[in-house]
Amino acid sequence: MEIKSYLTKQRGVVEQAFDSYIPAAEGVFRDHIEALRYSLYAGGKRVRPILCLAAASAVGGDAVAETDLLPVACALECIHTYSLIHDDLPAMDNDELRRGKPTNHMLYGEAGAILAGDGLLTWAFDLLSNPAHGNLDAEKRLRIIHVIARAAGPQGMVGGQALDIAHENTSFPFETLQTIHRSKTGALITASVLAGGIGAGANEKQLDALKRYGDQIGLAFQIVDDLLNATATTEQLGKAAGSDAELGKATYPAYFGVEETRTRAQGAVKKAKAALAGFDSKAEPLRLLADYIYTRSH
Repeated sequence: MEIKSYLTKQRGVVEQAFDSYIPAAEGVFRDHIEALRYSLYAGGKRVRPILCLAAASAVGGDAVAETDLLPVACALECIHTYSLIHDDLPAMDNDELRRGKPTNHMLYGEAGAILAGDGLLTWAFDLLSNPAHGNLDAEKRLRIIHVIARAAGPQGMVGGQALDIAHENTSFPFETLQTIHRSKTGALITASVLAGGIGAGANEKQLDALKRYGDQIGLAFQIVDDLLNATATTEQLGKAAGSDAELGKATYPAYFGVEETRTRAQGAVKKAKAALAGFDSKAEPLRLLADYIYTRSH
């Protein structure tokens, strides 16, 4: 299996599903929906929905991955996109570029961007809870909703962002940086993997392994983000390079330097792949995704 071809195929599957699940920019809410669709369709790797589908396949849920879990996959991307819209706001990271395009508030104003994010977050839970979307039984659906809500909320992604902002231009122990990374970035990545496993009927042993995998690739993802912010150009990133240093954020390169940061990212990927030792070849996409997370250039 070649990872670029796999990602291209799965990205197409997810984006085709968007067309079925995301409201059209028409009618009385046209301007609002246009704003949220702008960021949702502005490009992106679609890592979280693809991880969800790959995890389902890893536990033998091939048929489920392409049908019943697509609303879950799309909901994960809605939540991720909302977080990016809000992260870019002047009150947060104050970014003007995202994926090489103007950030949402640059086009739709701060109020419009806030509401676009709010709309995506809320629509995600419509997708997750609506029994007309997918054929998941009620127990699986409720468990998936709980896992994603916990990961996205005050003890997960939102809490991590709050910690990140609260500790700008301050000195704090490395353990706090780890908590920020695990919450701000890692929690939703782990939830994406678990959601796929739950939807495909994984047993508790498999879910434990998937959680360990998700925790490690989530950590690797944020470490690589730190590294790219410090070493890549704005053109490569599609957003302002060096912004972490300008905002006084603590990062892995700030603590350890570039080379040690690379080593730590590699270590996290190695642990992630080791967590999949009990899975067969159906988990190969997850293994390749772990490598991709380390080697990506943006």
